[in-house]
Amino acid sequence: MTKRALITGITGQDGSYLAELLLEKGYEVHGLVRRSSSFNRGRIDPIYLDPANQGRLTLHYGDMTDSTSLINVVRESRPDEVYNLAAQSHVAVSFEMPEYTASADAMGAIRLLEALRQNAPEARFYQASTSEMFGLTPPPQHEDTHFHPRSPYGAAKLHAHWATINYREAYDLYAVSGILFNHESPRRGESFVTRKITRAVAAITAGRATSVTLGNLDAVRDWGYAKEYVEGMWRMLQQDVPGDYVLATGVGTTVRDFAEMAFSHVGLDWREHVETDARFERPSEVPELLGDASRAAAELGWKATTTVRQLAGLMVDTDIALLQG
Repeated sequence: MTKRALITGITGQDGSYLAELLLEKGYEVHGLVRRSSSFNRGRIDPIYLDPANQGRLTLHYGDMTDSTSLINVVRESRPDEVYNLAAQSHVAVSFEMPEYTASADAMGAIRLLEALRQNAPEARFYQASTSEMFGLTPPPQHEDTHFHPRSPYGAAKLHAHWATINYREAYDLYAVSGILFNHESPRRGESFVTRKITRAVAAITAGRATSVTLGNLDAVRDWGYAKEYVEGMWRMLQQDVPGDYVLATGVGTTVRDFAEMAFSHVGLDWREHVETDARFERPSEVPELLGDASRAAAELGWKATTTVRQLAGLMVDTDIALLQG
């Protein structure tokens, strides 16, 4: 029988890659889309409009802050697997909108878990946790590392992470969390630092800009390729016993080094084009996130293969092509 999957946040970077993966695997895919007066489906529309996916990909309007819409989409889609990727996912914005971030990211996960408990208790549930939950804890960080979030986003995601564990233990739901370290792609949102850098490289190459302004250049992140990470999400829901896993490359890179990689890809010196401004720094910074994904390698057979330099080059090439039309 054809498996049915429900993806919240299907219009995002991870959601669009995951939809592609599941459709390739023969799934019937349902996606939750937040209603907006402006078009926000650029990542998913090419997949949705592909004739090969007609009747296999269905989009539903709903919102993580609205229990009724979540109950309705669960009842309508009757999912075998649910991937909760929807979130207010920008760390800096979470300091400006802490209450909304908590409602969408923390309570949203609980609303969805409760909708499943009451209407589809046999469905397998994936919660998109984040390395930001580790915050100030020294690296390397793995599944048993102490959490110390440093932002409303990290705190909200930690709430959802523990709620997922609680529903697994209290109600015997197949509910797991993927603790994913930073994962980027040409589909990354334009306000995230990696995409901000690669878009700037493209604009400077085209003569449309001369510089880009960044915040903390010393922050270390573990950057991987999002398209590979959604494979790890899927593998987590195929295990006999539910469990939580870290997905990461195990390689740390500073924002400064990522900028160097992106600019050098087109023969430019980053130092001639990067400016800094303290206004782009966060009230409480996370100095270093570096993941240990050895459990995922041993139990899921998953390992990141794209290097950060390859990723930077891929993103720059794509942004240059986008500018050229």
